[in-house]
Amino acid sequence: MTPILDRVAGPSDLKGLSDGDLAQLADELRTEVIEAVATTGGHLGSSLGVVELTVALHAVFDTPRDKLIWDVGHQCYPHKVLTGRRAQMKTLRQEGGISGFTKRSESEFDPFGAAHSSTSISAALGFTVARDMGQPTGDAVAIIGDGSISAGMAYEAMNNAGAEGRRMFVILNDNEMSIAPPVGAMSQYMSRLADTPLGALGETFEAALPGPLRDHARRARELVTGTSAASGTMFEELGFDYIGPINGHDMDQLLGVLRAARTRATGPVLIHCCTVKGRGYAPAETSADKYHGVSKFNVASGAQATSGSNAPSYTKVFGQALTRMAAQDSKIVGITAAMPSGTGMDIFADKFPKRMFDVGIAEQHGVTFAAGMAAGGLKPFCAIYSTFLQRGYDQIVHDVALQNLPVRFAIDRAGLVGADGATHAGAFDVGYLSALPNMTVMAASDEAELVHMVATAVAHYSGPIAFRYPRGTGTGVDIPDVGAVLEIGKGRVVRQGSDVAILSFGAHLSESLKAADVMAAQGVSMTVADARFAKPLDHALIRQLAKHHKALITIEQGSQGGFGAMVLHYMAGEGLVDGNLAVRTMTLPDRFIDQAAPDAMYADAGLTATDIAATALQAIKAPARV
Repeated sequence: MTPILDRVAGPSDLKGLSDGDLAQLADELRTEVIEAVATTGGHLGSSLGVVELTVALHAVFDTPRDKLIWDVGHQCYPHKVLTGRRAQMKTLRQEGGISGFTKRSESEFDPFGAAHSSTSISAALGFTVARDMGQPTGDAVAIIGDGSISAGMAYEAMNNAGAEGRRMFVILNDNEMSIAPPVGAMSQYMSRLADTPLGALGETFEAALPGPLRDHARRARELVTGTSAASGTMFEELGFDYIGPINGHDMDQLLGVLRAARTRATGPVLIHCCTVKGRGYAPAETSADKYHGVSKFNVASGAQATSGSNAPSYTKVFGQALTRMAAQDSKIVGITAAMPSGTGMDIFADKFPKRMFDVGIAEQHGVTFAAGMAAGGLKPFCAIYSTFLQRGYDQIVHDVALQNLPVRFAIDRAGLVGADGATHAGAFDVGYLSALPNMTVMAASDEAELVHMVATAVAHYSGPIAFRYPRGTGTGVDIPDVGAVLEIGKGRVVRQGSDVAILSFGAHLSESLKAADVMAAQGVSMTVADARFAKPLDHALIRQLAKHHKALITIEQGSQGGFGAMVLHYMAGEGLVDGNLAVRTMTLPDRFIDQAAPDAMYADAGLTATDIAATALQAIKAPARV
């Protein structure tokens, strides 16, 4: 018998399938997703949790005219398979392949790109207004997880959407709990659902269930909404009709509710759908992280591939260093925004659970929360990925820098990050932090330097301080148990030469040293210095390099307008670029770089050792100014 999935070229092919066929399609789709991610790695658990929901949404709604907007996009793999990208799934998150998130340029079925959380309801409301103003678009459906809906932006959007009162749909994918009512009770309810006015759905859903199941449903409402069923849900207070909770793995329930809602909705509707993360794949269901993000793995055993490097990750080095220092300093506290393991703060939390605060997907709150702690006399370490720290920028400016509070920012995933692509690249933090008065900005060139910077941040009281470090394993240097406190604003010379000076900021120091080796073979002597600080700059070091070399090249794993711009600004003000010195800045290019292996991404950016050597050679051959 031909698999149903083989007969699906796009969502329109689902319209002629029976409800039983749709359930079978979901089973086949789950297997397809598991096999694809086993080959490429990626976000598996969240995608497995929405297989039935994805099938039901495409069966009921008319995509791409109707807009399915997947919040974050971690869970969009089944959606990609059903929307014409099945043959490309083995290229998922690979160079030249399809993105691991929704992406407008990739498919008309991806109406809105995502990779950061809590944007879907705002975007859905935007599409809704466009429809109501005559644009050729249909219904908008935002699919948002229970973690993402905890962020302030989601509630801002719901408040606005409720006030507008326009017809739109929000699917709350709640994978923190699951419900499995008996098929008989739910089928009886579904048989009456088509004749129930939409406004009464939320009120009658619980009443239609037997006693124990009704209590379970009420508890689910209270868990998510924070209010008792008797007083109405918070969503209803915001102006939404609330339906649920429903079992997100029961195709009959999903189809019945979605069909009724689509037929009868006149205003905003929230459907509370309970799912199991990692559903249908035992290794994922039993794993602590539900296989949220996995490397390539063996389907039969679930065993994941290892990196092959014996060097610890920068993330682990940070977590261990902070934990060691916290054992000696009870004022050290940790804050992260829903990423304890991703930032290494789980290591700190294991040792000091009462001093560790995970604020959820709420970077803005996390930054100001840390500012309050600092004002109260604690030593907060706010550990957030570079790309996510962007979400709390106003709080960094207004609540931290303006008040000169000693919040310590540990910025993980600095630079290009590989398979997650442009949405997760830590490209801009050097520029957006260095622009702020009172801020000190550091970057670790290797694991040992990272340990020193943790110690420096602990000892720093005179305002906010940040240190950045890349994703992945380090260089394999010896790592001290106790870091040395660095002198603020002082770099170091790593290799002494005479022709060209390289001033490296951050983890591209190793590539700079490789470039020096390449140039040495061509008879060009190079000095390599580790700046350590973008703010304050080491003025004495810059003057020394400018005075004794024919060319000066700055190198960083960040965008234009960052470290190199700071150096040029200083040199121009001091008249250091007025003579025969050739000055070049090497940064990420002024464009977003798609996913690939990190080395390939830096090659695309023109930041390999070969590129550095070529820039140095061009600089010293440039004609002298008169």
